[in-house]
Parts: sequence; structure tokens; C-alpha cells
Amino acid sequence: MYRILLNAIFLLLLADAAIAQTFPGYNVSTYAGIHGVLSNPASAAGYRYKWDVNIIGADVKAGNTYARVPKSVLSHIPKNWKPNQDYFLDTTAQRRQNGWMMAEIVLPSVLYAIDEKQSVSFVWRMRSSGSAGNLPTPLANFFSDFPNLQYRGKSLTIEKAAASMHVWNELGFSYARVIKEGYTSRWKAGITVKLLSGVAAGYSQVANTNFVLNTKRNADITSGTLRYGYSQELDHWKKPDLSNIQLFQNNGIGLDLGVIYEYRPDNGGWGKPEGTDADEYKFRLGVSITDIGRIKYVKSANNTDLSLVRDNLDPRQITYRDKESLKQYSTRLNRYFTPINSDSTFHMSLPAALNLMGDYNINSRFFVSANAVIALNAGNRNFYKTYALTQLLITPRYETERFGAYMPFVINHNGQADVGAAVRFGPLVLGSYSLFTTLFQSRINHADAFVALRLNPGMLGRRNGDKKELGCPVNF
Repeated sequence: MYRILLNAIFLLLLADAAIAQTFPGYNVSTYAGIHGVLSNPASAAGYRYKWDVNIIGADVKAGNTYARVPKSVLSHIPKNWKPNQDYFLDTTAQRRQNGWMMAEIVLPSVLYAIDEKQSVSFVWRMRSSGSAGNLPTPLANFFSDFPNLQYRGKSLTIEKAAASMHVWNELGFSYARVIKEGYTSRWKAGITVKLLSGVAAGYSQVANTNFVLNTKRNADITSGTLRYGYSQELDHWKKPDLSNIQLFQNNGIGLDLGVIYEYRPDNGGWGKPEGTDADEYKFRLGVSITDIGRIKYVKSANNTDLSLVRDNLDPRQITYRDKESLKQYSTRLNRYFTPINSDSTFHMSLPAALNLMGDYNINSRFFVSANAVIALNAGNRNFYKTYALTQLLITPRYETERFGAYMPFVINHNGQADVGAAVRFGPLVLGSYSLFTTLFQSRINHADAFVALRLNPGMLGRRNGDKKELGCPVNF
């Protein structure tokens, strides 16, 4: 935990984080149940079963645009990383370099259908997220081999680069219902109110900084500021890491909102079948905004913003020392640079995103969906935040009650394209949206995987009854 935050402060590690959609490709399915609520709370209305329970689930994503590693590194992480052997840097790129990672555990959660029109849900998640980057490639090269003598005597400028990390717990309470039903259409809406509990957070931003490396042991910084802070809990971090997780500390409120429209031309104006008709639509359109909210933290007592202006600085003086605590390191930085008054608290924003979904029913077993995740708080205006990874997914799928197969095609705002796969066998769901991309590449710069166990009446052999037509038309 310490090393991640310290590397983020100096932007040396460009693999630290941004969150994307949970269970991508599978999450828009009408069989997703409680897992569909995570991206659009309206999906729970008109659910096909009386209840749906998540036992445990996990979703992990990580990547960057700067470094690639051989796939063998994933199973055998080296103790001492060697360049051009354990990792390969994109040193000639013209882009700004970024990194992302997300990890979350979906703990016991439940969806309950009150009737055919309304449902309630409870979702418990532990989440971690962060963001780092906006660093031009020459600067990434300089810090990757700090201090890089290839840039000796050259004036370098950091306009604005930032990094952040955030670990939190959330308890979500959702309500969804059918709000309007016509002869060939149905509208659903849902809301999730989340009680947030912050575990730990930290951020850094280097802005308007100009410097020159004179020798390996001498540099001049002529302008610039470092704004940084981390929550006071990190000064008292204990092992194992799970022992630091507490509910109802650093509290906040979060919100998800969603709407879904379904076009149902086979209805014929004679009402809907008894029981569920969850997939008896020709196409669906959905929109939701997720992760609205923020959490307030108290900074460590030794945190302060810094003016970086200094002559004859030895770069080794600002390098993190092995086994040094956050408190020791930040205290040392405060001695080397000039403190600037800053607030004793900060609010860390959640990775808010706009989710757009379209889903086409080919023949009640074959479907194709398209959905976009658009980050709402990306950019450089606010560095007290983590942000979503903007991406587009197109997913053909085959589904029956106890089996599903999914093949997401994904492209993100960094231009990285992937082909993945996911399967659902009864209660087990597992997949990766970058599976085939990873398999066919010798070196990778991003990867992901998800797995979940869940139960509903269909998995236990219980049916909702025969679907018989009602004898009267549906009214608005």
C-alpha cells in the first residue's frame, strides 16, 4: 500500500488505476440478475425470478500505455525487474502515458422481486480504484530511469500530471419498477442509494513545473507545485491489509440512477404473459449514471502542499528509500521543499460514469448488445478523484436459463482493442474481456478477469409457471 501511493506521488508507476464496468459483456444480460444492478439499477424491474443472490464475486482490471511485460511475468513476478527482459517500455511514443487498475469484491447481495413490476436489491461491495498519468512520453522516460542522463542539460516541463488511489466499502439499497407500459413498449427506472465507508485514499498532482538535470546528482527546479495528501489511516496501516477495513468510518453517500426502454412488438395489444417475460422484447435501450458521490477524509498531520522551487537539488534526496514509511517520506519532502498552506481534509470523488446500452433480441437465445462507459470526471480540473476508463463494448451472446456464452469486443479511449469471452454455467460466471487478445500476444500491457457465484430459483429447478396470455389489453 505504501509503495503504491509513493510511486503515484512521483508518477514513477504508470499502472495505477481507473475503474470500468463490472462484469463487462455479461452485465447487460437479462439473466444477469443482481449483477445487472451494478451498471443500471433499472434492470431489476420485471426480473424473471422471484429472487437472485450473489454469494461472492470478484472483478480485477489493470493496464497502462507505457510498459509491456511477457505473459510469464503474470505467474512468476521477478524480485528485481530488469529492463528489456521483464518489461519493455514504449519510449518513442508521441502520446501521453496513462495507467489504470480496478479491483472489487462483490460480497453477499440479493435482489427480490416484489411483483412483476417492482424489485428491491441490496448490494455489498469492497472496491479499490485509482488513476495516474497524463505524462508526456519524454517525462515518463526521465522518471522510469530516474534521473535519466539522456535528458541532462535539457529543460523539461510538467504542465499537469496527477495520480490517485482510493479504497472504499459500499452498501447499496436499490429500488426499481416499471413506470409505464404500453401496447408495444415498457419503461423501467431504478435508483441505488449507497452508504460509503472510506478505507484509505491518496492523491498527488505536479503542476507548472520546470526543471533541468545538470548532473546525476544536481538539478535545478525553477517553478512548480506539488499538491499531495493521503488519509490519516495510512500512517497506522496494519498487516494483514484486511484488518484495516472498517464499516462506518469516513462516511459518504453515493447514488446510481438508471432508465431502460423496451420495444415489445409481439405483445399484440393483448396483455403480457403471466409470470416473467424478461426477454420478450425486440430491443432495449438503457442509460444510467453510476458512482455519483464522494467521501471526506482527514489528511495525515504531516501532509502539506509544496513549492518545488529549489537550486542544486540532489535527485537522490527525493527518492523513496526502501522500507521507509509514508510519514517518514513525506516529512523528508517537507524539509527539502517549501510548504504551502493547504486544507486538513479532502473529498475523494467516486469514478462517476455515464453508461449507454442497446440490446437486440435476435431469436430469444441469440442477442447482440452494445454499451459505452463514458467517464464523467476525467481530465485535469480536479485531482481529488478516481475516474472510469471510457470504453465501447459490442457483445454477441447466446443464452438459455442455465447457460450463457458471451464474446465482448472492446475498445477504450487509449485506442487499445480487445476480444474476450465469458461463460455462465448455472451458478458460476467467469470471463475476461481481453482473454483472446492476451492469449495471442507475447507481451501485454493490460489484463482483466472476473468470476462470481450466484443462485436463483431457475438454478434450483424451480419454474415461474406456464406463460398464459391475459385476456385484456394493456393500458397506458
